[in-house]
Amino acid sequence: MSETNSVRLTGPGGIEAELPIHEGTLGPRVMDVRRLYAQTGMFTYDPGFTATASCRSSITYIDGDAGILLYRGYRIEELAEKSDFLETAYLILYGDLPNGAQRLKFIHDITYHTMLHEQVQFLFRGFRRDAHPMALMIAVVGALSAFYYEDLDVEDPHHRMVATYRMIAKMPTIAAWAYKYSIGQPFVYPRNDLGYAENFIHMMFATPCEEYRVDPVLAKALDRIFILHADHEQNASTSTVRLVGSTGASPYAAIAAGIASLWGPAHGGANEAVVLMLDEIGTVDRIPEFLARAKDRNDPFRLMGFGHRVYKNYDPRAAVLKQSADEVLATLGQKNNPKLQIAKELEKIALEDEYFRERKLFPNVDFYSGIILEAMGIPTKMFTAIFALARTVGWIAQWNEMMLDPEQKIGRPRQLYVGPKERPFVPLEQRP
Repeated sequence: MSETNSVRLTGPGGIEAELPIHEGTLGPRVMDVRRLYAQTGMFTYDPGFTATASCRSSITYIDGDAGILLYRGYRIEELAEKSDFLETAYLILYGDLPNGAQRLKFIHDITYHTMLHEQVQFLFRGFRRDAHPMALMIAVVGALSAFYYEDLDVEDPHHRMVATYRMIAKMPTIAAWAYKYSIGQPFVYPRNDLGYAENFIHMMFATPCEEYRVDPVLAKALDRIFILHADHEQNASTSTVRLVGSTGASPYAAIAAGIASLWGPAHGGANEAVVLMLDEIGTVDRIPEFLARAKDRNDPFRLMGFGHRVYKNYDPRAAVLKQSADEVLATLGQKNNPKLQIAKELEKIALEDEYFRERKLFPNVDFYSGIILEAMGIPTKMFTAIFALARTVGWIAQWNEMMLDPEQKIGRPRQLYVGPKERPFVPLEQRP
């Protein structure tokens, strides 16, 4: 990124400011407002930080108008087709695709960190059986700071690397155990002879009493879901990880905070909402009724899985998952799956409807992912947990990038204060 020129601002009362303009490798230019207060005595006001760049990053780039998502310069569609999750994780962490030796070593190093400390089992058992898996994941990930206290030295590059590998490796085990605990089955330990997604499926569905074989088509589909969810610029949960990490907190605390942020229905819980919506619609012939309700401002019904804060075009991840949905359901003998039929018809009609086209309400990544996960036998309450599992790679990469950024400061947003002005304290007996 380079500083190319500046912009001069003028305002009432002779206020003037000259602010640098920075240009990245892709995307719009950025006006640097760090000197604004010093020059004018004013701050910027940007609720939700939708027009504010909070950091420099070289990991992920989104062109929402064109429907493009890049990891380190590679299009998401190409990575989903030609790569796998751990190779993509290496790319996100280190900036380039690995060569053969690097790939094998990275897979080995992740694989041999997948086990959890045995005492973590007691932490799970402290929860109610019906606790949401995300609640368990927040608690267990935060508790890892107590088991790997050496990783609290965030200034040490070696400890940062070990913490990074531990987080990526252990998250599938934590997520799968959260599920096993909720249904009262024994925990299944990770297996080093299985691939990343394959191992997660095995820990989810295997039992000690019989052999369980993971279908390679399902493992590939889940691996693809992991790739598509691995990172997504400075979204709410990633920004949370960076904000917590900026204080010098442990990476486990930062990731636990990211999981808590992801849990919100406006962020990571959307794919669960899509499945519930498709259940509510029920049959293809009822789609016009629900489209009419979606257009009615007085009706609380909302068309879930359409539209995105960033994308104003077809989400490239949705196109990949639409193909995966066909493959998975064909493998499972569910070609006529009613939810998939409703989803496809709903998408077709909505894309042709002027109301949705004008508002740029195109299918997003959540529209098909829930259908795939449900068909695989994964309960809806695990959908967001799987999202967290995949996004851990992006979170930890963003945390590492932040730790190496010489311009990084503790996060401290300002505010537009609208409360009372200073006033004297009134004794109790004198208050009306």
